[in-house]
Amino acid sequence: MSTSASPATSTPRTAVIGLGAMGLPMAQRLAGAFPVAVFDIAAERRALAVEHGATEAATPADAARDADVVVLAVRDQAQVDGALFGESGAAEKLKAGAVVVLTSTVGPEAARSTATALAERGTAVRLVDAPVSGGPTRAGNGDLLIVVGAEPAALEVARPVLDRLASTLTVIGDKPGDGQALKAINQLLAGVHIAAAAEAVALARGLGLDPQTVIDSLSQGAAGSFMFADRGPRMAQVYGDGGADSVEVRSRLDIFVKDMGIVTGIAKNAHVPVPLASAAEQLYLLGERAGLAARDDSSIVTVLSPRGEGR
Repeated sequence: MSTSASPATSTPRTAVIGLGAMGLPMAQRLAGAFPVAVFDIAAERRALAVEHGATEAATPADAARDADVVVLAVRDQAQVDGALFGESGAAEKLKAGAVVVLTSTVGPEAARSTATALAERGTAVRLVDAPVSGGPTRAGNGDLLIVVGAEPAALEVARPVLDRLASTLTVIGDKPGDGQALKAINQLLAGVHIAAAAEAVALARGLGLDPQTVIDSLSQGAAGSFMFADRGPRMAQVYGDGGADSVEVRSRLDIFVKDMGIVTGIAKNAHVPVPLASAAEQLYLLGERAGLAARDDSSIVTVLSPRGEGR
């Protein structure tokens, strides 16, 4: 392992580990500006990144070998631990002065424990807690909302990468976990808004109204929200001829099972009641139990108004 510190550079060597719905467009975006190595367990996802100029790596360790910045874009804390500290994990090859940018939503305590585990390796590797929001299209366009908790020196190293990905970058604090705390509030609002949109579409069907007409009308007024305008048309599509199979999976339902669990967990620890978030969490759990975990989260509407029902 190298012992030389990595100075901040405007073109940092970058690794992206995890090429899912968000990781792949982020890797493609970064490969247009920096030397980028990528790893994912799915060979076809690696190939899609290579088409945009990235270099394929066989393991997380190989991806991280020469990197100044390692971007983690995985699903949950278990995958974070595997990517960093598992067999052939990135931490084996991280050089002194490198930073790990955690873009996943894992909760404040998980981010702090990851930062501690990296620090305990004694190689001056620091964590930049930088969960992202915005969806795959915005990720590919560099139009993400990114909230950051990180030491200033670590943020300086990661800044060119974050600036390439974000149109809105908010530094909320100087400690890992601070970004996760703000992202949890974001997910509280997003999760509740999707659940409310589902109730509205379900009620429209129950009253014999055309869901798409309701969505088009109400999206323009005070009752509208980003989630209603974005998820509403996909909810209406669920009831079309193709059913849920016709809806592109842009955000899996089980992501909100995870994220709303984080929200209610940290709220409980803070002794703050979150009744709406708790109700939304139960709705997503019902959807998961109904077999919708891998579906687009808009499919949650079918828990409230199954296909074949409606006036």
